[in-house]
Amino acid sequence: MNWLSEFVRPRIRTLLGRKEAPDNLWHQCSACQQMIFHRELENNLKVCPHCGHHMRATAAERLAWTFDGGAFQRIDLPKVPADPLKFHDRKKYPDRLADARRKTGMEDAVLVAHGTVGGHRAVVAAMDFRFMGGSMGAAMGEALVTAARLAVLQKAALIVFTASGGARMQEGPVSLMQMPRTTIAVQMVREAGLPYIVVLTDPTTGGVTASFAMLGDIQIAEPNALIGFAGARVIEETIREKLPEGFQRAEYLLEHGMVDMVLARGELAATLGRLLGLLRVGRPDAEAA
Repeated sequence: MNWLSEFVRPRIRTLLGRKEAPDNLWHQCSACQQMIFHRELENNLKVCPHCGHHMRATAAERLAWTFDGGAFQRIDLPKVPADPLKFHDRKKYPDRLADARRKTGMEDAVLVAHGTVGGHRAVVAAMDFRFMGGSMGAAMGEALVTAARLAVLQKAALIVFTASGGARMQEGPVSLMQMPRTTIAVQMVREAGLPYIVVLTDPTTGGVTASFAMLGDIQIAEPNALIGFAGARVIEETIREKLPEGFQRAEYLLEHGMVDMVLARGELAATLGRLLGLLRVGRPDAEAA
């Protein structure tokens, strides 16, 4: 069989002039194991059409799905020290950053952009789990502070999509300092009388949950998203009790008052637009008139 697949088949394809088909045309759902054609998956916003499982999305995809017509303007974020602690485990921290940047095309684990959502001004910060697990370092703290300042300047709502494993261990106490910094950023928005909306996606854990992720005026979660601080195993070993079924999942948190709503991804943009309308966030066209 190896001889047939490794020698005969390639020779036949070469003789017939056939090209290898791309290997990313089909994706397998991790929940139901069904195969999904890539265009169908894109049109369905990375939600499995068979079982409704919400796959993880990139920060760029979040921005495109949220802003009206997929039109937005990215903002440059402040630079931060590349390796404040000269951290080195199996690999040097600058090398890890370089690898993550090469794989994702991002400078760090968050993108910030502004535009309109449902016709209302909004600044959106979207986290990307692909970049070192969406971990929070100094760059993310600067990004959230910058996003908050821009929202205040534009009199716009601040919307944050979270996806993180927590604090970035390679930055140690510098990373932990971002928890109060991002909390202060949220307070800036509140003091300006502007709404702060958080969309919790899978996963949102650790120091991000313990800071800006749970401070939204309105807390929205995607279906079955993992949301919590410590891992379930750690909690069980600490309290020496078995946790309830579905503990730390979005639906469980909704039942216990930790989030305001659980929304399918296809409903998010329209719902955010309605919420901004109810909260009377400024419309650029109304001001121009």
